[in-house]
Amino acid sequence: MPAIFSSNETRNVVHGHSPESFRLGPFTVPRIWTGLWQLSSNAWGSASVPKVRQGMARHVELGYTAFADHYGSAEIIFGQFRSSLAQPDRVIGATKWCVFRKTIPTRAKVMEAIQERMDRMKSNRVDLLQFHWQDYSDKNYLVALQHLADLKSEGVISAIGLCNFDAIRTDEICTQLGPGVIVSNQVQFSIIDTRPLHGMSDVCEKHNLKLLTYGTLCGGFLADKWLGTPEPDLYQGNLTPSQRKYLDMIVKAWGTWTLFQQLLSVLRVIGDRHGGRSIANVATRWVLDHHFVGAVIIGARLGLSEHPDDNQRVFGFRLTPEDNAAIESVLEHSNGRMIITSIGDCGAEYR
Repeated sequence: MPAIFSSNETRNVVHGHSPESFRLGPFTVPRIWTGLWQLSSNAWGSASVPKVRQGMARHVELGYTAFADHYGSAEIIFGQFRSSLAQPDRVIGATKWCVFRKTIPTRAKVMEAIQERMDRMKSNRVDLLQFHWQDYSDKNYLVALQHLADLKSEGVISAIGLCNFDAIRTDEICTQLGPGVIVSNQVQFSIIDTRPLHGMSDVCEKHNLKLLTYGTLCGGFLADKWLGTPEPDLYQGNLTPSQRKYLDMIVKAWGTWTLFQQLLSVLRVIGDRHGGRSIANVATRWVLDHHFVGAVIIGARLGLSEHPDDNQRVFGFRLTPEDNAAIESVLEHSNGRMIITSIGDCGAEYR
């Protein structure tokens, strides 16, 4: 049975703001997902497994019933948590199969990869399998995806998504596999990194895909805590791996720290116009207001640093033409529109 996001249960805990949901394959899911990539390494800090499970439980209680990006032990911890719930089917786990080395994806190899994920997540089915293939010159990704499609038709996988595929390959895959086989593509998208606006949005429209976006808060830089602060040292201090990645993008590919401060100031003014929303709320709302975006995946250092209450304030408002014009007045001075040429299309930075 597909996991269902219960709007009635959740409406009671979002402080008057009805949560937003959307259809993804057989599921109805919330538009904010919890990203678990920070459980993959102690570089983000670490908490005890009981504290991590408490964090997961709190997210579910607040209506965040979809978890994504299960690296390392995250799959195991999530599987143990979900299997302990009275209604495990109301919680969705989106995991990945990433192929980095040249391989011949036989049916047996594909099934082995899927079985490993089912075992780790204590499930007889993968809810959303997100597929990443490193080498575009090796067209066997089409063979692998056909096997995944067969497994979906057999009920082993509920839905298939892509991860960090560019517009050209996404269009190719959806055209070959046919309507409805691929439901999503997970890519980076934020006010800073607007690459999905250049081609990917058209592919989503053509094939009825939804983007699951990450990097929407640029590792936490799109937040009030960085307003009015000096530029951090990339190689010193307590920056997380995500922050080092996105700081590099902000000050090298996108613009300067001074221009970034101007952007934060504008987002702060917009937040004040909408009842004191946080900078993070406004930055997330900007992404969600794009019709081809299904959900934003917000990373959480469960047991250490979580913001589920603040994230709920993403709901209940929309950006106005005035808001968007103010944001654009800063973006037009940046190199944001050129990132697709300097870095490449969606996912190029990983290839």
